[in-house]
This record gives sequence, C-alpha cells and structure tokens, in this order.
Amino acid sequence: MKAEKSFNSIGHGLIPGILLPAGSLIVFWTVRFDGGFFEFLRQFQQLGMLSKVVSLSTIPNLLLFFLFLWFNRSFSARGVIFATLVMAFVMLVLKFA
Repeated sequence: MKAEKSFNSIGHGLIPGILLPAGSLIVFWTVRFDGGFFEFLRQFQQLGMLSKVVSLSTIPNLLLFFLFLWFNRSFSARGVIFATLVMAFVMLVLKFA
C-alpha cells in the first residue's frame, strides 16, 4: 500500500497561494516606496492602479503552481488556483469599488 504524499492538500496550496502575493506586494513596497505601507496603498488607490498592483502581485503564484505540479502535488496546485481566484475577486472589488 502506497503512503499518501505529504503536503498534498488544498490547504497546503491555499495558504502559500495567499501569502506569496502578500509577500510580493510587501517586497514591491520596500523596494519602490519610501513611505508607510498604507500610504503606498492609498497612493495607488488615488491613481486608480491598486487593482493592477494586486493583480501583478499574484504572478509568483504561477511559479508556485508549476512547482506543485512538478512535484506531483495536484491537490496543492488546486489550492493555489483557488487562492488566485480569491485574489482575482479582491482585484475586481478594488477596481469597481
């Protein structure tokens, strides 16, 4: 009987799939902006570009998705897709709010 693969669940893909875009947004903030984080978000909101910044921060999820597929963790890859869909919903709310 074959043992189940570790780290192969939707939750193991969902959590890094949400944390990775947040981390990439923080990295973008520290590299490109001198003020506070909420000032950074407010400035992009005033320019009407906050939804675009959020959508760009989800690009690292693509790498995470392919890593999970490469290591045969298909349920974790599904979790990353679900997290990306959640981020797309957040982006739509930010764009039309």
